[in-house]
Amino acid sequence: MSEAGGGRGCGSSVPQRAPWSLVAATAALCLLSATSVWTAGAAPMSREEKQKLGNQVLEMFDHAYGNYMEHAYPADELMPLTCRGRVRGQEPSRGDVDDALGKFSLTLIDSLDTLVVLNKTKEFEDAVRKVLRDVNLDNDVVVSVFETNIRVLGGLLGGHSLAIMLKEKGEYMQWYSDELLQMAKQLGYKLLPAFNTTSGLPYPRINLKFGVRKPEARTGTETDTCTACAGTLILEFAALSRFTGATIFEEYARKALDFLWEKRQRSSNLVGVTINIHTGDWVRKDSGVGAGIDSYYEYLLKAYVLLGDDSFLERFNTHYDAIMRYISQPPLLLDVHIHKPMLNARTWMDALLAFFPGLQVLKGDIRPAIETHEMLYQVIKKHNFLPEAFTTDFRVHWAQHPLRPEFAESTYFLYKATGDPYYLEVGKTLIENLNKYARVPCGFAAMKDVRTGSHEDRMDSFFLAEMFKYLYLLFADKEDIIFDIEDYIFTTEAHLLPLWLSTTNQRISKKNTTSEYTELDDSNFDWTCPNTQILFPNDPLYAQSIREPLKNVVDRSCPRGIIRVREESFRSGAKPPLRARDFMATNPEHLEILKKMGVSLIHLKDGRVQLVQHAIQAASSIDAEDGLRFMQEMIELSSQQQKEQQLPPRAVQIVSHPFFGRVVLTAGPAQFGLDLSKHKETRGFVASSKPYNGCSELTNPEAVMGKIALIQRGQCMFAEKARNIQNAGAIGGIVIDDNEGSSSDTAPLFQMAGDGKDTDDIKIPMLFLFSKEGSIILDAIREYEEVEVLLSDKAKDRDPEMENEEPSSENDSQNQSAEQIASSSQEVDLVDQESPEGSSLTSHPESLSPADTDNAASIPPSEQNSNPTENHETTSLDGECTDLDNQLQEQSETEEDSNPNVSWGKKVQPIDSILADWNEDIEAFEMMEKDEL
Repeated sequence: MSEAGGGRGCGSSVPQRAPWSLVAATAALCLLSATSVWTAGAAPMSREEKQKLGNQVLEMFDHAYGNYMEHAYPADELMPLTCRGRVRGQEPSRGDVDDALGKFSLTLIDSLDTLVVLNKTKEFEDAVRKVLRDVNLDNDVVVSVFETNIRVLGGLLGGHSLAIMLKEKGEYMQWYSDELLQMAKQLGYKLLPAFNTTSGLPYPRINLKFGVRKPEARTGTETDTCTACAGTLILEFAALSRFTGATIFEEYARKALDFLWEKRQRSSNLVGVTINIHTGDWVRKDSGVGAGIDSYYEYLLKAYVLLGDDSFLERFNTHYDAIMRYISQPPLLLDVHIHKPMLNARTWMDALLAFFPGLQVLKGDIRPAIETHEMLYQVIKKHNFLPEAFTTDFRVHWAQHPLRPEFAESTYFLYKATGDPYYLEVGKTLIENLNKYARVPCGFAAMKDVRTGSHEDRMDSFFLAEMFKYLYLLFADKEDIIFDIEDYIFTTEAHLLPLWLSTTNQRISKKNTTSEYTELDDSNFDWTCPNTQILFPNDPLYAQSIREPLKNVVDRSCPRGIIRVREESFRSGAKPPLRARDFMATNPEHLEILKKMGVSLIHLKDGRVQLVQHAIQAASSIDAEDGLRFMQEMIELSSQQQKEQQLPPRAVQIVSHPFFGRVVLTAGPAQFGLDLSKHKETRGFVASSKPYNGCSELTNPEAVMGKIALIQRGQCMFAEKARNIQNAGAIGGIVIDDNEGSSSDTAPLFQMAGDGKDTDDIKIPMLFLFSKEGSIILDAIREYEEVEVLLSDKAKDRDPEMENEEPSSENDSQNQSAEQIASSSQEVDLVDQESPEGSSLTSHPESLSPADTDNAASIPPSEQNSNPTENHETTSLDGECTDLDNQLQEQSETEEDSNPNVSWGKKVQPIDSILADWNEDIEAFEMMEKDEL
């Protein structure tokens, strides 16, 4: 995300409507030059320690960038576990994540201006020559318009901006003649066909060679795009127009922003996550500041700074007022429904919202920025990294972490705004965690699971484009940077665009369609430079006083206001709404409350009770909201029960030379054998069993005696394999999938079941690795012969006897796409943990008219007369919450391992995954809204 620091003349306000050459360079920037004024109670960090940490960041960048150039270039990205490049089409598809890859050396282009910020000017010059010599933008590949814009177009423009700066200084780049700009212009024209829609919103994908809608393009049939995808173009496209004089790029980006503004929900001033690019109808009507919307807000504020157009600031302030009114529940930021903004749309947050405190700093709203940042930092201290999503009571929702830079970005801006050395300590923690848990011999590996410490074989380009840039700037003094960073604005990918573009090639007609719809307090429309005396009361402990109440918020309790309930009603004596955890099917008062909420009970033939909600039958819209919340909570209780039947993943950590514990592989658990969560980890050298399938008595018992045996999946039961290697003296076993190419990156976690007999005789631990992860161990054996591993429930820190240079590794799970809103009816069977039926959720949208929209849940007889256990509590009205163990959302395998070609078997679809398809903004509320109007 975000904006470069500092500005000029912050001692006094900039007059409103001052010349834009002055305002664009100062308004919204000045507050960032107020660094090192207050210490907020933290001990100042010495110049020597800051230099040491800055040098450490440089070394880390060299490790990541050097390994990319050595092992991956000219591929788009590095695969740090297997030390090779990721080439589109040659690796298993990861879905939408791969749309960023266009066979255009993505990581190199994304890293160009980082090289200059880190004072690596010679490497920058070499990199520019490589881009001009090797990169081809005319590939027959379908790419994301959004990702290509922010990473490639932005990278080329950032590289051009600093290339001309260096050329003007007279030492480097003297040969440069705008070649990067010409490549950017070529790419810009390749992206323009995506805007060929009636709305002006771009298609989400485009073929670099053939455009859209042509048969050979293999794209152009999409109807939806995310708000951020369509609203995060103006900086790069406007800069391209201002640099080249070709106004068409800025015109197209402005048209897309204008359309999004016109389609906002007028009563709440919020926008949804997904919009139809042809009709302008909102497809997903939940609204937040995280995934799908985030950089849309960012670019409205920064477009005002870079382009000097009042309407962008007015739009941003209008949205910001709505965000703080509905979404902000300090320290949380929770998604709401755009039509019913007092109703939370979910009970979890995603990691991308970590950029928002930095944006609030640019806005000048420091208190909520400090609060949210501190909450995020507490989550990081608990899990080492920020999980991709976490619940309102700070449990892991999505466990992966792809080394995202947004939290480091907000840390940098808060330090620039406050000068509080506390944020230097935060940055130091980030550096330590990256080196300790993510560093591997060939770079830095994303975290597959923050709970186990397992890695994923990916190092995204944004890690080099943003993370090292923000961390270096955090510890750098002005003299450490070879140019004035305050003369530039950061794009959402942290690429640098010069502020002087605000006065260059201004040929775009500006139609202000904002004010007629805006009714806000005048204080929201302040064009003056923020006054630091107002931002920070004259108190050196100001920031600390805001953080202090949040120090233990993650471990102690749920913050108040997690679920927005009618607090005014509570204060007036009304009872709080019925919570799912308190419900008793035999309590007449509870049944009456359900009826008021539009929830009725249906007794099924098998003894279960089904709960069905008809929103239009509720006594009021407020009661309907309570009913929807009750149904959501009931589903979550069932989901929690189901997850408690699952075993979490395990870790296989390679601890021998040259890995030294830095490579951690995600392993599937077994329902038999030694439980690694209750016993000490098992450590030993690995050896292949003979026969390799382990289905008969081993012929090489001396080879596996006292070692961890490697076995291939197939031809017999898992328990039989375990008994055979145990009888041969093995201390543990690793089953490697025989399905070549299978990977934990793309397949659900595998859980090995027993053989239906008593397995108490199996005393050794057994773990399962997919083919890709298993091949890492097999390749290591071929190269180093002696390979020692650690089998555990979670990756362990480096042993003292390990090499004392490099740290151990940790976490991430593959990106999961954002929630999809699908049907408008649900049916949930909440069953007992012992029940053989499992849990199910089915949708039947075709059988219902909008007026019959309902939610349904079924409760087994065993739960009808007793409260659901308190351990399932996920939200709290009084601020207390139960400390829940993190449970994985994984699929349990019960198939017999007798056919190596059989599919993964029948999997019970987790309720949480189907919840992602639940139509949260149900038609009934739309019906009610029409009635209200």
